[in-house]
Amino acid sequence: MSRLDTPENARWRQTARDIAEKVIRPLSKKYDELQEYPWEIKDALAEAGLMGVWIPKEYGGQAGETPVLDLCIVVEEISRADPAIGVLYAVNALGSFPILVGGTDEQKKRFLPEIAAGRKLVAFCLSEKTAGSDAQGLKVRAIKDGEETWSIHGEKKWTTNGGAADIYTVFAVTDPTSRSRRISAFLVEKDMEGFSIGKVEDKMGIRAVPVVETVFDGVKVGNDRLLGGRPGMGFRHAMMTLDRARPGVAAQGVGCAQGALELATVYAMRRQQFGKSISGFQMVQEMLANMSTKTEAARQLVYYCARQLDAGLDNTTLVAAQAKLYATDVSMEVTTDAVQIFGGYGYMRDYPIEKLMRDAKITQIYEGTNQIQRLVVARGLLKEAENLTHLNAYIPEEHQEVYEE
Repeated sequence: MSRLDTPENARWRQTARDIAEKVIRPLSKKYDELQEYPWEIKDALAEAGLMGVWIPKEYGGQAGETPVLDLCIVVEEISRADPAIGVLYAVNALGSFPILVGGTDEQKKRFLPEIAAGRKLVAFCLSEKTAGSDAQGLKVRAIKDGEETWSIHGEKKWTTNGGAADIYTVFAVTDPTSRSRRISAFLVEKDMEGFSIGKVEDKMGIRAVPVVETVFDGVKVGNDRLLGGRPGMGFRHAMMTLDRARPGVAAQGVGCAQGALELATVYAMRRQQFGKSISGFQMVQEMLANMSTKTEAARQLVYYCARQLDAGLDNTTLVAAQAKLYATDVSMEVTTDAVQIFGGYGYMRDYPIEKLMRDAKITQIYEGTNQIQRLVVARGLLKEAENLTHLNAYIPEEHQEVYEE
């Protein structure tokens, strides 16, 4: 428990930690090897009420005053034991955030209670083979069949939770002639005619959660499944969703790093070389100190971002990108150093540390690569600089013309 936790934060942290240690950790290796969805773990999370942490109580959830922070805390605690289960859990927030930020009240009442109870799982269908970082480059089409119906055609790539999920938030082109109102989002269910699962990916890490291609062969949906009830709002809904979901990926990175740090510290204390524990070697101590400091810095940045979102502050895009890129870079660095501390044993699958390194890598890629996050941060900084014109007075006169252009 963090000293800064509220009683509610502490309750969710302890609940998640109990499940992580009693249910998730003992099953982690099994589902990594099988690459199968661990329904028994999902059921344990649902029974504890964790599937509704970010969903308001009026829609059947458990959300309190800090839903995004609580989500991040739960993801972090789960990911300490198994980052794959961390994303298995967090992807339900990713898939349901579009409904929360853009859905009609009727859509929220219809879909969110089942998600909050863990009776139905949800997935987010944005990426395509030719549209990953370029979210505006979508080719999946939703064509209006009449006054009340649409027909969705095309394939989505990298659908996390696909196959296990019951509900899919699908982003498709509805007006190819428009730049700002080109994309809309629709709510599709797995049993709808024309929907199917394509290729199931064989992954390096996060193997307990499925990642698949989703196929839409003329899936017919009514206006009641058009997110928000009007077309052209999909890109806005996607960006608002990612701002809220990226702290969850960052929290996965923090949890993964924390888990690796703990394993490396215990191993260093027990491993004997040259007649003493390797934890007594200064180079190992330096590695552990850096790993610990960076993990804690990442944690505080993630919590700061979550608190901003929970406070409803404007322009959280920059800090969400900062949290995501820093925490996931730290996760990759810390897990790599942890493998180094384990030495040759760290490279072997008999030990749990190599799995954390495999699981960490994807966090630098999905929900916006860290290269894209750096572009987002840079653009945000340049935009903020427009309010710093008073600093022009401190620029040498020969360079003033550059700033005046």
